[in-house]
Amino acid sequence: MNETQRHFEILSLLKENQVISISLITKHFNISPATARRDVAKLDEQGKLKKVRNGAERLENKKNKWSPLNINRTDHYEEKSQIAIKAAELCQPGDSVVINCGSTAFLLGQKLCRKDVQIVTNYFPLASYLIEQEHDDVVLIGGQYNKEQNIFLNPALHTLMGYAGNWMFTSGKGLTEAGLYKSDMLTAVAEQQMLDQIDKLVVAVDSSKVGSRTGMLFCPTNKIDYLITGKNANPKIIKAIKAQGTHVILV
Repeated sequence: MNETQRHFEILSLLKENQVISISLITKHFNISPATARRDVAKLDEQGKLKKVRNGAERLENKKNKWSPLNINRTDHYEEKSQIAIKAAELCQPGDSVVINCGSTAFLLGQKLCRKDVQIVTNYFPLASYLIEQEHDDVVLIGGQYNKEQNIFLNPALHTLMGYAGNWMFTSGKGLTEAGLYKSDMLTAVAEQQMLDQIDKLVVAVDSSKVGSRTGMLFCPTNKIDYLITGKNANPKIIKAIKAQGTHVILV
């Protein structure tokens, strides 16, 4: 297990326990106390936990905020930026591209902006950015605006059946050999309506999500045509995903 994966697991332990000790981290990951303290110190510097005597404490309601104006503040920004570059390279002139919500989605939208592609989205920050940057072909999927997610949702079934695309790019809270997981059911159901309308499904997630199973199963792995993620992703899970026919791109 590399450092990135270990940090993710340490934060997962803190979701279950208010405080964890250095000795617990040492035993759980079979690492030295010095390595455990170094991990805690790094996560403390990143504002993801509070370093306390001989351990770490969970930070309540501490959420990293980002917006199109400070996108570089998002978690795993460098990796997500590289993922967006590779994702954009898949698209050809004249393609229709469905992009869903999230920081990686916004970065992808930036890379495709002003290129000869149609961008279909229900993600309001991305649509606003593309319109302001005078992207020629933007389709904003309508519905009721969800302020928390910054997206438009339409509860009626089959409302998206009229839309189609060559590519659909999506992300999630977790990815295992079983498939992609999403934590928000409303957005997941809205996106699922598009799955039969697109040619290729691309999952773009940073490496910390690989191995995590959070929320509902959005789609099984055999429905995923491409996976784009970081080189630090769990190699066993990557191998299992490849075995099911998914083309994997590591950045």
